[in-house]
Amino acid sequence: MLSLDPSGPEWDCPLGSKDLEEEGPWGGDSGLPPTGCFPGSWRQDVGLDYKGSPEGAEARAWTVYYYSLLQSCLQQAGLPETQDRSQVPCTGCPGAEVTLCVLGSPSTFLPVLLEGGVQSPGNMLLCLSPAWLMKVPAPGQPGEAALLVSKAVSFHPGGLTFLDDFVPPRRATYFLAGLGLGPGRGREAAELARDLTCPTGASAELARLLEDRLLTRQLLAQQGCVAVPATLAFTYKPLGLLLGGDASPGLRLVELSGKEGQEMLVKEEVETFLHSEALGDVLQGRAGYSGGHGAGTAGEAGGGGECLSGGCVPTCPAALLRPSCLPPDGPALGPGLAVRICAVVCRTQGDRPLLSKVVCGVGRGDRPVRHHNSLPRTLEGALAQCGLGDAAQVAAVRQRVKAAAEAALGAVLALEAGLSAEQRGGRRAHTDFLGVDFALTAAGGALTPVALELNSGLCLEACGALEGLWAAPRLGPAADDAAAAPLVETMLRRSARCLMEGKHLLVVGAGGVSKKFVWEAARDYGLQLHLVESDPNHFASQLVQTFIHFDMTEHQRDEENARLLAELVRARGLKLDGCFSYWDDCLVLTALLCQELGLPCCPPAAMRLAKHKSRTQLHLLCHHGPPWPAPSLHAVPCCPLESEADVERAVHQVPLPGVMKLEFGAGAVGTRLVKDAPQCYEHFSQITRDLQGEADHPGIGLGWGNAMLLMEFVEGTEHDVDLVLFGGRLLAAFVSDNGPTRLPGFTETAACMPTGLAPEQEVQMVQAAFRCCLGCGLLDGVFNVELKLTGAGPRLIEINPRMGGFYLRDWILELYGVDLLLAAAMVACGLRPALPTHPRARGHLVGVMCLVSQHLQALSSTASREALQALHDRGVLRLNLLEEALVPGKYEEPYCSVACAGPSPTEARLRLLGLCQGLGIDGPNYPVAHFLSHFK
Repeated sequence: MLSLDPSGPEWDCPLGSKDLEEEGPWGGDSGLPPTGCFPGSWRQDVGLDYKGSPEGAEARAWTVYYYSLLQSCLQQAGLPETQDRSQVPCTGCPGAEVTLCVLGSPSTFLPVLLEGGVQSPGNMLLCLSPAWLMKVPAPGQPGEAALLVSKAVSFHPGGLTFLDDFVPPRRATYFLAGLGLGPGRGREAAELARDLTCPTGASAELARLLEDRLLTRQLLAQQGCVAVPATLAFTYKPLGLLLGGDASPGLRLVELSGKEGQEMLVKEEVETFLHSEALGDVLQGRAGYSGGHGAGTAGEAGGGGECLSGGCVPTCPAALLRPSCLPPDGPALGPGLAVRICAVVCRTQGDRPLLSKVVCGVGRGDRPVRHHNSLPRTLEGALAQCGLGDAAQVAAVRQRVKAAAEAALGAVLALEAGLSAEQRGGRRAHTDFLGVDFALTAAGGALTPVALELNSGLCLEACGALEGLWAAPRLGPAADDAAAAPLVETMLRRSARCLMEGKHLLVVGAGGVSKKFVWEAARDYGLQLHLVESDPNHFASQLVQTFIHFDMTEHQRDEENARLLAELVRARGLKLDGCFSYWDDCLVLTALLCQELGLPCCPPAAMRLAKHKSRTQLHLLCHHGPPWPAPSLHAVPCCPLESEADVERAVHQVPLPGVMKLEFGAGAVGTRLVKDAPQCYEHFSQITRDLQGEADHPGIGLGWGNAMLLMEFVEGTEHDVDLVLFGGRLLAAFVSDNGPTRLPGFTETAACMPTGLAPEQEVQMVQAAFRCCLGCGLLDGVFNVELKLTGAGPRLIEINPRMGGFYLRDWILELYGVDLLLAAAMVACGLRPALPTHPRARGHLVGVMCLVSQHLQALSSTASREALQALHDRGVLRLNLLEEALVPGKYEEPYCSVACAGPSPTEARLRLLGLCQGLGIDGPNYPVAHFLSHFK
C-alpha cells in the first residue's frame, strides 16, 4: 500500500531539525508555547530572568514553559522541586572547574542531567534559555569563542536541583545543545554551539548530516553488519558524500538530471523496485523525504510523511515484527503487534562505541510505532508481549542490536573524522551519543534488527522514561546502569582535556622505557611539559618544551637541590601551572620544589613518611583513631634495619616468618621471605654487599641508601588499590588482584582487573587504602597502595605516593576510560580531576609478567619484542614493555607484561593461558596456570 498522506503528527524530529526555525510538535503560528499543559503544583515566583540579558515576552514564555516542564518531569520521577537560590549568586573559579552545560528540553535531557548530578555534583547545569549563556572571543584562538554560563539549574545527587546565578559566570568545559527548542530558539542554540573553545556534543552541521536519512542509510549499509530497509532514492544535485548507483545490496540511488521531465524514469525505477526481491514483505508504505539535498527515499519504516518540493517520492517500510515474518518454527505472536527497538550508544575512551541502553515500544502492526505514542519497555518485556520468551533467542536479539548500534555510531564517527572543522561546526564538535531505531525482520531463520533511522534526543528521552518508572521494581536488565552514564563519563573526560590543554607542567625525573607513554599522552592532551632529569642524553630531552639537566641522584641533598632547581626555573622564566613526578626516587624532591615555587603538592613530610616504608607502618600503628576504623588496624609490625645489631633486635620483635626488603626500594628488588634468624642475617649481609649504591641497580631507590626493614609476613591474597584524592576526598579507586609469587621472592607474576573480590571485600580494600593515605597526610594526588586481604581484613604492604607502575595506568585507561596520568597532572595544577563517581569496567584483563631469567629463550624467539608487538597491534594481547634490554641479573625486575582481554575473567584467563603455552612463556619453572589460579 502506498500513501502520500501522513498518518499523524510528526513527533520523530531528531535533535537537529531540518529547518532550525520550524515549529515544535505543538504547532501553531504564534510562536508561543502551549499553556496549562503541566498538571502539578510548584512555585511560580522564581527568578527566571537574568538581569544582564533580559528576554522579550515570547522568549520569556518559552523559558517559563521549560521550567514548568522540568518541574513536571521531576514531580513524575518522585524528585523534589527545584529550589531558587538565584538571590544569592554563586561564586566559583571560572576556567578552573568542570562545567557541563546543557541547553535543551528538560524532558529530553533529564537522564543526562540526573546522571551528571551523581557523577559530578553541582557541575551539571541546565540552561532553560539561550539568554542565560554568552559567547566571548577566546584570546589567542581566532574564530573561536568561550561559552559563559550566567544562570542555570544545577543538578546534585538524589535528584536535588537549584536555580543558580553565577557571578562571575562559569566557563563551560562541555556544551550539549538540543537544536529543536521551539520557534527561533533552534537557530540561537546552533549559533551558541558553533566554533567554541570547549568540547561540544552536537552542532547544527552534524545534526543535518544525521537527519539526512539517505546519507545515514547508505553509511550504515556500507558497514555490512547493519541491515537497512530496501531503499530506492532519487537524488538531484546530491551531497558529495553520497555514492550513486547500487551503493550496497538493497540500496539504489538514481540521480535525476533536472527537476522537470523525469516522470517516466521515476515510474520505471519505482515499478522495478516494487517488484524486486530486495523489497521483501512490504506491509505498508508512505511518501518520505530524506531530509534535504534533493533526495527522496523508498523502503523506510515509520517515515516522516514529508514531501519533496515539486513532487513526492514513494517510500515503503521494512517488515515489522509480525507472525508472518517469524521463522516457521518460531512462536506465535500477539495479533497485529509491531515492535520498535531504540538503542542508545555512546562514544567512550579511544572513540569506541558502547551500547548503554535498549528500550522498546510495542504498538499496532497497521501503523508506525513511534516514540511518543508507545510506552517504553525493556527488550525482554516487549518481545515477551509479542510471544517471544525464549531466553536464548532474546539474548541473541540483544547481541545483534548491540553489534548493529555500535557499528552505526562507529560509521558516524568515521564519517566525522573525514570532515573539516567547518563541516562539523567547530574544531571541538563531535557526536558523543546516538540513538538508533530498529525494526525486527526474519532473515535466514533469525530475527534481525533493521536500522530505520538515527536520532539523539528521542531515544535518550525514551530511556529516561523507562528509568523514570520509579514505582516499579527494578529487576533484570531494566536495573542496569543509567543510559546516560557513559555519555556523562565522556563529558567529564572531554572536560578534563579542555581544562588541561596548554597547561605548563614541570616533570621531575623522566623514568625509563616503561614511562614512554607520558610523552605521547602529553602531546595528545596538549600539555606543555618541562623536564628535570639527571641523564643528559635521556630520549625524553627531545620531547619536551624545556630540558633542565640536573644531578638529582644524591637524595640526602634534596632540600638543597630543591632550592637550586627553583632558582633555575625562575632564571629560565618558566611560568608553571604545576609540578609533579611519577618516579619513586624524585617524589620528596618534587614536594620540596613545589613548596619553593608555591605550587600545589602534598607536604614534603607526608612524602617522606610514605617513602620510608618502616616509618609508614610504625606511624600508622600509632594511629588508633578516632574516627574508627583507624589506620592502625591495617598496619603490620616491622623493624628498621641499618646494622647487624638491628637484625639481632628485629628477630626478637617481629614474628617470623617475615619479609625483609629495602627501606626505599621499588619493584620488589631484594625482597625475600625469611623463615628464621640465620636467613635474616644471611639476606641482610647479601643485600648490603651487593646493592650499595645507585650504580649497582639504577632506579630502585638506592640513591636513598640501602637500609632495610623486617616486617611480619601475613597470609592472604595480594591486591593493588590505585586512588585519586583531592582535598582529602576520595574521587576514584581501582582494585586489581595479584597472583601468587615465586617464594621466597616477591616479584610480581600475574594480575587481574577488575578485582574478583566480593563487593564488601572490595570496599574494605578501598577504605583501608584511603585511611592509610590520610593517616600519612597524603591528601592530594594519585597513589598506589599495596595490601593483602587476610582473614581479619586488609593489611598494608606499602604506600607508593605516586601513580601505579608497570601496566596499571594502561589497564585502568583501557577498562575504565580514566587516565591516572591526566588525573595526577590536574591535581598538580590545583584542579579537581574530572572523574566519574563510580567508573564501570568495560571488560576484564588478565596478565602475566615475563622475566629474563625464566623466558630468555622465548623472548629471543617465539615471544620476541617484535612478535609481541605484532600481536598487540592485532588486538590479540596487550603488551606493556617494562625494560629495554634482555639482560639477566641476580636482582631482576619484570621485562614485560602480557595480558589478554575478555568479557569475563574466566575467558580472559583461558585466552592468556593458551597464548602463554603457544609462545613458550608457560613452563615447568614458570607455571602460568598456578599464577592465574587466584583468578578463577
